Amino acid sequence: MRISNAIRIWLRRIGLAKIGLASIGLRWMAGLLAFAPSLAHAQVDGGDAVDSGDTAFVLGMALLALALILPGIILHHGGRLRAKAFAATATEVGAIAAIVTLAWVAVGYTLGFGNVTSGWLGSGNAWMLLDLANVRGSSAVPETAFVLLQLGFAVLAATLLTGAWAERGNIAWIVPFAGLWSLVVYAPLAHWIRGGGWLETRLGTVDFGGALVVHGCVGISALVITLLMGRRARLTGADGPHGSAPGLALAGTGMVWAALLALTAGATLAASDDAATALINAQVAAAAGALTWLLADTLASGKAHPFSLARGALAGLIAASAAANAIAPGTAMLAGLAGALVGWIAARLIRASGIDDAVDLVAVHGFGGLAGAMLAAPLIAGTLGGTGYAPGMGPLRQVIAQAMGVGVVVAWSAIGTAIVALMVAMIVPMRISEAAEIDGADQANHGVSSRDCE
Repeated sequence: MRISNAIRIWLRRIGLAKIGLASIGLRWMAGLLAFAPSLAHAQVDGGDAVDSGDTAFVLGMALLALALILPGIILHHGGRLRAKAFAATATEVGAIAAIVTLAWVAVGYTLGFGNVTSGWLGSGNAWMLLDLANVRGSSAVPETAFVLLQLGFAVLAATLLTGAWAERGNIAWIVPFAGLWSLVVYAPLAHWIRGGGWLETRLGTVDFGGALVVHGCVGISALVITLLMGRRARLTGADGPHGSAPGLALAGTGMVWAALLALTAGATLAASDDAATALINAQVAAAAGALTWLLADTLASGKAHPFSLARGALAGLIAASAAANAIAPGTAMLAGLAGALVGWIAARLIRASGIDDAVDLVAVHGFGGLAGAMLAAPLIAGTLGGTGYAPGMGPLRQVIAQAMGVGVVVAWSAIGTAIVALMVAMIVPMRISEAAEIDGADQANHGVSSRDCE
């Protein structure tokens, strides 16, 4: 009523208090103002109920992952490269995280997880996160929390790619490429397989923790980028660079390991037995993978290297993440062992072919993720302790669905990455100069000197 009286006094002063329309308008405005708080309250509280425990869990997992991804990848990649490239790698990781965050909020999330219409792309309802549901799907978690969790997956995928152009990428090309790649390559795949798109709903492709969408996509994209850029001007050692700081690389691996655990558990969208199951399976697979790669290197070369442990742990975890919530711990061990063996063989073949896979993105993430996606088909069977197949699915249909998912991820990642990379390269070059590459830092592009990087 105080607002109504103030408006009436103001109208009287300007000579409009006697106009009938003003009186009617005054009453309407006063009623609207009085009713406005209840309208806002209805928008917040309407719809399905939100579970505070589940929400806190998902937010915690998302924040933990985001807190570990950036330093983890900087150390994991930087420790495996020359010391002079460390600062450049850190700058690239930070810049990529920034551009992908903005792109994801503006367009990426709605492309990947907006309302399902045709099954090819999400609708534009969540552009700039303007129209989000009270809860995400059938969960009891606000969609805003789900957005943050999926941002963690998107940032992880894009920042992992820094290993593809290690020691030779031009940051003026890297930043726009990463932003466009997250929209053109990653977001559609996320929708098709994890956002209610055609591979998930029509074929039944399974990818719970991102083995296909994140790691398979990253591995294939890294292969394309490496082939387009060519080998580094200088490699240390017959088998490529051994890295300047193996200890830091292992520390970074531990952070990425923990980040992957957090994202895998958070994907359940509930503080439940499923989350605990996913965590146990992912941890068991990582442990099995670490020891498998370590043993394989020891038998093949007669010595174990710190990077053997790092590669194996990630390859095993990635392989099990495809169905971490639906398999038994015993089969999770098998998935970790198989993922590490596939990655180990792929790494040796890639090295023998002369491809400069500097931090083993293609072998560990690419082949580990694709192998894990195929392994999910038999391992989720109830006879092996898994949760069983979805209604209408069986072993053969699941194998076909997984194979289709693998084929689509490989094709879309390769074609989309090549198009985006060459499109940006028409404006700025992909590589720094050879002199700057040999020196270890491009002072013009990265703003640091070689002395600063040492």
